Amino acid sequence: MAEGRTTAAGHTAAADRRIVIENCSIATVDADDTEYTSGHLVLAGNRIESLGAGRAPEGLENVVRRIDATGHLVTPGLVNTHHHFYQWITRGLATDHNLFDWLVALYPTWARIDERMTYAAAQGSLGMMARGGVTTAMDHHYVFPQGSGDLSGSIIRAAREMGVRFTLARGSMDRSEKDGGLPPDFAVETLEGALAATEATVDEHHDASFGAMTQVAVAPCSPFSVSTELMRQGAELARRKGVRLHTHGSETIEEEQFCKELFGMGPTDYFESTGWLGEDVWMAHCVHMNDSDIAAFARTKTGVAHCPSSNARLAAGIARVPDMLAAGVPVGLGVDGTASNESGELHTELRNALLINRLGAHREAALNARQALRLGTYGGAQVLGRAPEIGSLEPGKLADLVLWKLDTLAHASIADPVTALVFGAAAPVTASFVNGEQVVENGRLLHVDEDTIARSTRDEAQRLARITAQA
Repeated sequence: MAEGRTTAAGHTAAADRRIVIENCSIATVDADDTEYTSGHLVLAGNRIESLGAGRAPEGLENVVRRIDATGHLVTPGLVNTHHHFYQWITRGLATDHNLFDWLVALYPTWARIDERMTYAAAQGSLGMMARGGVTTAMDHHYVFPQGSGDLSGSIIRAAREMGVRFTLARGSMDRSEKDGGLPPDFAVETLEGALAATEATVDEHHDASFGAMTQVAVAPCSPFSVSTELMRQGAELARRKGVRLHTHGSETIEEEQFCKELFGMGPTDYFESTGWLGEDVWMAHCVHMNDSDIAAFARTKTGVAHCPSSNARLAAGIARVPDMLAAGVPVGLGVDGTASNESGELHTELRNALLINRLGAHREAALNARQALRLGTYGGAQVLGRAPEIGSLEPGKLADLVLWKLDTLAHASIADPVTALVFGAAAPVTASFVNGEQVVENGRLLHVDEDTIARSTRDEAQRLARITAQA
């Protein structure tokens, strides 16, 4: 581990309040993978002011708090790149289905969600991730039943109350059962309605400034649930508004067959034909990619949200993550919806990404512990377009970071802290900071009441089940 010291270049005024964290191992996940066996960090306002080996400098002004982090590893906050929050209230259903059968089984239930349900489900999804070290979350929400209320606003409100950084990928569907799609007719939007509502969401909620807490992406659901025109015009809308684009891609063999039958080409070629490859785009899953597909993603810097647990749960396959990384494709980690990953935790995806990829062609050389940590931090920041702000611990970057407790029975005998974090049991989070504000303490959320959320999610799950049964 390095033993130097990095200091900021005077970006933060001395009057800012400072928090000093000392006596911890640090994995910066910077370009050089700099690590410190025993180091410090100084947070000034919402930025990282300095970090390095040993104790913090003497004589710092306006220090409002000192944290003795002995026995801890400090990393950048985890960045979740793909999720469907509303699924928190439909966990544990259709547990032995592949993707298409699972969708057929669950769409009749999902089609009956409303604003109260999406708010409770967002609280549950966000809370579980935040407790496990996620500081930047995203939600791909694409189900907007007629008369269901302000679903986007309810999700953003939940994220704001939780205190996490957030990207809403405002999804849409305009291909229903009558068009050969899977969702019920009343659960989709028209082409014009979807585009107008998406643009209104961008106008109302997207913040393009450095350090933004809320951003919006344009996110038609998938090739088999939206029209080609919605894909094409959605891309045009995103670029006119200067926001990112997100969708599902190449998740299953059936999707590839569907695209070839309907469009006469595979998913990647179809995406390129509709304007959906580029450095402002990231796709979820990308399990079934050939060499040509990976080369196209690398050439265009199109990002990938790797969701290993969900891919395993739905028997979708093993994404070629080592090959993507070798080619230069930006790759982050995603939880995916909790109807296909019931735990809803991203820190367990560090381990699952490593283990599942070692079942593939590269075997033990597929990923190592530090590559897995990079996927969950800097890689996620890349695919969300926020690498200059988050994803690594560097002076001037936002103070989004996690203190993992590694001196308990679960980890104390593992000498290397990054190995302990990735290979070991899910590590407790002693503290998590977002924008310089603490949001988790000793594994508990600070800004919301977990027991209240647990009750409301249970109540809303039961209400949704009753409504579906009556329908």
